[in-house]
Amino acid sequence: MTIVRPSIIVVDDDRQIRELLGQVLDQYGFSTRLVADGRELNLALAQAPADLIVLDLMLPGDDGLTICRELRSRCTTPVIMLTARGESIDRVVGLEVGADDYVPKPFDPRELVARIRTVLRRASSGAAAPAAPNGASGSRPRGWRFDGWSFDAVRRELHNPQGAIVPLSSLEFRLLELLLQNANQVLSRDRIMEATVGRPADPFERRIDIAISRLRARLADDGREPRLIKTVRNRGYVLTAEVSIGA
Repeated sequence: MTIVRPSIIVVDDDRQIRELLGQVLDQYGFSTRLVADGRELNLALAQAPADLIVLDLMLPGDDGLTICRELRSRCTTPVIMLTARGESIDRVVGLEVGADDYVPKPFDPRELVARIRTVLRRASSGAAAPAAPNGASGSRPRGWRFDGWSFDAVRRELHNPQGAIVPLSSLEFRLLELLLQNANQVLSRDRIMEATVGRPADPFERRIDIAISRLRARLADDGREPRLIKTVRNRGYVLTAEVSIGA
């Protein structure tokens, strides 16, 4: 039986780091391609898609933030960002442009491998939620309709009321699926974090708040006076829409 190895593209302009990561990821069972910048990344993706991209923040030419933002405009491939900076603002901006996770340099390669496996597992399995809308039971629905929008969980596509596809990051995909599965139920930040990222939130964790803000923007939901995804103070978030099963 042929074992399919997850395909990883490493983008780093430091050849030593790039080659070290390639060796480590190969040892842990990944199929890796190594590129130095955004131009080489686009060439690699044109040749074959990737299951995940490890992207350095500081690159010559277009930096990692610019590349991640451009990727998010056309695909949902998970992105883990590497950053040598220690300030939280850089991590926040990285998450805002659609990165699924970040790992600060210097890092233990085993930690990066663990993060990659977590992101890939979440990307392949979708959001985990204990209950379907309106208490329905059974297998995971193919998709949902809400407020003129259509969400296909199998094709991983969100269509706006005009029928156009709206790109989502893998985290935004899992978050929207979780909210739809629990429509009109308040979900705490901790529960959302556990279901979409796979670990509890740190005391000052902003990842979910940023993802909610980005998802609102995708849904053209006014962040100051949201109509679809509302904030319930000291409790969490709730999708307040009539939801029906069927993409």
